[in-house]
Amino acid sequence: MPTTRETGILTVAAIRKPKGEGVEEYLFNERQQIFTIRPTLEIAEDISSQLKQALRKKEPVKVVLDPRRGLIQRVAAPSPQEFEKFHAERKLLDKPNKTVRINVAAIDPTRFNLVDHYLKVPTFRLCTRIVPSYTTAKKIFYYRAKHSCHLPGPYDITPCVPFQYARDGCYARAHKMRWIITTKYRYCCEKVFSFANQDNDTLAVKADKWGGCCVTWWYHVAPLIRVRVTLGKWSIVLAMVIDPSMFNKPVLLSTWLSAQENTLCRANAHVSMYSIQPGSAYSPANYSGTAFTTDPAYTATDITLVNYSSLTTCP
Repeated sequence: MPTTRETGILTVAAIRKPKGEGVEEYLFNERQQIFTIRPTLEIAEDISSQLKQALRKKEPVKVVLDPRRGLIQRVAAPSPQEFEKFHAERKLLDKPNKTVRINVAAIDPTRFNLVDHYLKVPTFRLCTRIVPSYTTAKKIFYYRAKHSCHLPGPYDITPCVPFQYARDGCYARAHKMRWIITTKYRYCCEKVFSFANQDNDTLAVKADKWGGCCVTWWYHVAPLIRVRVTLGKWSIVLAMVIDPSMFNKPVLLSTWLSAQENTLCRANAHVSMYSIQPGSAYSPANYSGTAFTTDPAYTATDITLVNYSSLTTCP
């Protein structure tokens, strides 16, 4: 398995010790992937101590990661310039919607996905130009999917979007997709976040599109669109998710959530909470999922897309 390395200024969302003999897991707000420290690493104790201090003080740290192996390699304090730049660019979402506890196994999909009758989210009142049909929703999906970095191009937009790298970067992919849906198609686009932030819950999916390996996260995010579907005399509005990293078409919100509970990949695969936020939400700003960052200029978005453009999900 080849080594990959990336460096970032990150904030620690949580440090948790799995049940039994498992090693400590380190979660960062700016990364959906779950990381550990190799116990045999000479500086393992020092890294752990620095991360615990950063969590306690709620201060960012400069971290060197090996995302292919899910390992933390080094931790250091940011320089004064890096610290100042981080806080200057970290803008929080104003008045986020509530994050809701959920039991995915108990979802009734005939009710849960109905926007007007069940998903009464305050954000929906801010935009009323919803997708008029499932046919249009598929056109939006296929337009987005053809900009995947694993395809030869040329691309209508830059940079390409690394759908082929499902291990991390959902926040950047979702934000770029949101930009296209709202600017090219001019339809409403919110974001849906899923969280594994209770007990030892973990989001786990089988990356069938990219080689069939299992991928785990502590959160995931994708664009959510409202789609009008007409059945004879009846017309309903459904909550659907655009996520080419996981699916080959738009899917119901309940389907998207259920796919993240693949217990064949991880026994404790479970969605603890979910949250529908305005499209301007970028990544979580805390472990509880009650605060979110933004990226209004798409600066962090494009940097992440470029950094992940050549990476792949499965070995």
